[in-house]
Amino acid sequence: MAQPPAETAPAKVIGRKVVRPRQQVEEQIRSAILTGELHGGERLPPEAELARQFNVSRTTIREALRSLSTQNLITKTPGAKGGSFVSSVDYRSLGTVLADSMHNLLTLGSIEFEEVANVRQLLEVPSARLAAAHRTEGDLDELRGIVDQQRTISVEDPQVPILDERFHIAIGRASGNRVLASFVAALHHETEPVHYLDLSPEVGRTTVVQHQKIVKAIAARDADRAEAAIVEHLTYIREHILAYRAG
Repeated sequence: MAQPPAETAPAKVIGRKVVRPRQQVEEQIRSAILTGELHGGERLPPEAELARQFNVSRTTIREALRSLSTQNLITKTPGAKGGSFVSSVDYRSLGTVLADSMHNLLTLGSIEFEEVANVRQLLEVPSARLAAAHRTEGDLDELRGIVDQQRTISVEDPQVPILDERFHIAIGRASGNRVLASFVAALHHETEPVHYLDLSPEVGRTTVVQHQKIVKAIAARDADRAEAAIVEHLTYIREHILAYRAG
């Protein structure tokens, strides 16, 4: 009597999300800094040489270096003797260390994405309130500059997630609380909320308008308005993320 065919075992899942070239470059340079392969004060190779080593465009290198500069892992000095230099690892790079730890925990499944996203939102509200009280003119110039860039680019532009991250990190720094700023940077970087949005032109415009409202409230030193504006923004983002993940 013929034996029934054995059940086919489900295919083993070995694939994982392929990151963009910019992220790969950024992560490798960051890892070299945090492991001590690159030392504080050390000058990185020129952009052209890095592009050759990584086999990517100079634009990709530039974007990765800009992101590392935002994280205070490198500093960029203009001029013939300038370039990109490794920063001394101190409180400003705490966010990077936290982000790496968070990434490992998420990868191992020890914590859930929703848990990280919820904590990020909980911290960004007091961050905006404190920014309204402690912001400087330099902080406002940075926030306004980011929003101006966001207004002029399309939703397909690769700068969209970078600018969004810079915006929220800038609010964290404006809070005047370095530990809070580090946590906001780490959590925002790891959850990367803009990547979970259906970035239609309408969503892009709404997000920029919400960012403008947050900046105006911070500029006016109105903590209540700043809180209301960022809660509105985070709620809007949250709804779209949940819809995206459900779909």
